[in-house]
Amino acid sequence: MKIDRSEKILVTGGRGMVGHALCKELQAIGAINVLAPSRKSCDLTQYDEVEYLMLSESPEYVFHLAGHVHGIEGNRKYPADVLYNNTLINLNVVNAARRAGVKKIVAMGSGCVYPVINDGRDLREGQIWLGEPHKSERAYAHSKRLMLAHLMAAHDQYGLEYAYAISGNLYGEYDKFDSENGHVIPSLIRKFAQANGKPVNVWGTGVAVRDFTYSGDMAKILITLMKNGSGVINVGSGQVHSIKDIVDVLQNLTKAKVSWDSSKPDGQLVRYYNLDKLKALGFAPSVSLKQGIELVYRWYQATQGGTILR
Repeated sequence: MKIDRSEKILVTGGRGMVGHALCKELQAIGAINVLAPSRKSCDLTQYDEVEYLMLSESPEYVFHLAGHVHGIEGNRKYPADVLYNNTLINLNVVNAARRAGVKKIVAMGSGCVYPVINDGRDLREGQIWLGEPHKSERAYAHSKRLMLAHLMAAHDQYGLEYAYAISGNLYGEYDKFDSENGHVIPSLIRKFAQANGKPVNVWGTGVAVRDFTYSGDMAKILITLMKNGSGVINVGSGQVHSIKDIVDVLQNLTKAKVSWDSSKPDGQLVRYYNLDKLKALGFAPSVSLKQGIELVYRWYQATQGGTILR
């Protein structure tokens, strides 16, 4: 699929981490008609507002990135809110986009949609429906599974073209650096940045393994999917690291000491994906974990303050 640079592109969640990176990348490739509304201008949980946005703006393409997102602890504390709000957002965006005649949607899924199989290793797109998702992210996973089911149904009934990106763990500038309820890398960056000579308390044991993808690489992946991807596609860096690997990078940056709190959950110990379909589209990531963490740490330090690097 060729996207004309003047065609209108709508990015939901455009003010978030991946949204910022995506809008920047779209601008870099010459797109001149990108719309990224704020929550104030369009509350995606309200169908009338979403429908008005879609019908009045008539975008040709939609990147649906918006969501009500937490890390492991936030998902544990607020499962009903997570399920309800994400289900509303996803149903509203997909249905309104279909009614507005959108050519294609690229929607951000999540690796938590997978059941606990294969010891979490080399997960493949056809395995999504083979069992229950891991209990640590069950509510969020079900909302993402329902969005996929909706996209499949809209394709079958109305011919809506879509790509559904099953993403690993993401990190980047403009994330929510929530040290209690946020995702692992941004929460650790904030803890290390605010250490001020004290030991950094890190949840779990550090053995959990994930594919961590920098937001700039994810933006390029999403554009690749809009141009050439179809259906369900695993996306990520292809680089599998433990939580301890992240902590080691941050320790080397800040020289802070670490205190591991094994009373806190690790979550699913292993989860990473088979990327054969993504590789077949010709994509390869350009930012390593070390490079990405250093970029984001320095951005956080410059914009929000923190420990001076030694």
